[in-house]
Amino acid sequence: MSARREGDPIAALVGRDRALVWAGVAGLALVAWLYLVRLSRGMAIAPEGMAGMPGMSPVLVPWTLADYGATVAMWAIMMVAMMLPSAAPLVLLFAAVNRKRREEGGLAVSTGVFVLGYLGAWGAFSVGAALAQWGLHTAALLSPFMATTSPIVAGALLIAAGVYQLTPLKAACLAKCRSPLGFLLTEWREGAAGALRMGLRHGAYCLGCCWLLMGLLFVTGVMNLVWVAVIALFVLLEKVAPGGVVVGRAGSVALILGGIVLLGRAAGMGGM
Repeated sequence: MSARREGDPIAALVGRDRALVWAGVAGLALVAWLYLVRLSRGMAIAPEGMAGMPGMSPVLVPWTLADYGATVAMWAIMMVAMMLPSAAPLVLLFAAVNRKRREEGGLAVSTGVFVLGYLGAWGAFSVGAALAQWGLHTAALLSPFMATTSPIVAGALLIAAGVYQLTPLKAACLAKCRSPLGFLLTEWREGAAGALRMGLRHGAYCLGCCWLLMGLLFVTGVMNLVWVAVIALFVLLEKVAPGGVVVGRAGSVALILGGIVLLGRAAGMGGM
């Protein structure tokens, strides 16, 4: 009984630290979702007057660098909302390892540094996604709600995403994302710079898993929050659920079939 009493304060401290990490991850994701909801409601209220909103200027209005910068920020916040929850198991494990190292007098690093690296990888993706959006906008292939107006582009994106689900690169990246302990054992680096590098590397693996899935937002509408949530849930299940690999393969079939249907309709309509 005395040993149990002596262990209680330690258990309470561990539980508190774990709760703090959970609260931090959930809080960041929640703030990002609240931003997206606010932005989406603004579109619904004034779809014809979006020039002052990030990336939502009317289709025929040329973008400025300020528009591009705002769109990069929008994508980056969206990636926080969509991807950070699926990284939570690794974030928690990283925090636990550093907590134990701290208790043993070893070198420990703030979990925030690791998270910053992870989100940095998705920030880089956001730069590219905003460029793609700018290109579609300039080509007049994007609706005011940021969905492609071309069934050919939409069908090609669906098929590309579905085929990519079956590639060895996708499988290799997904294996890293589905094994937090394995990642830490093989990729551990010391110090703050090492933690940042680890976060970037894990973000790169997640990017390798999901970049084409994020491209599907141009099919459904970048600010269609129902589909944003569906894609985020698909990513979460694929990465953390016991049957995640099966979920990914089923999604692949659905995406390819959906793309074929859209391309067939485009052919029937005579193109774009």
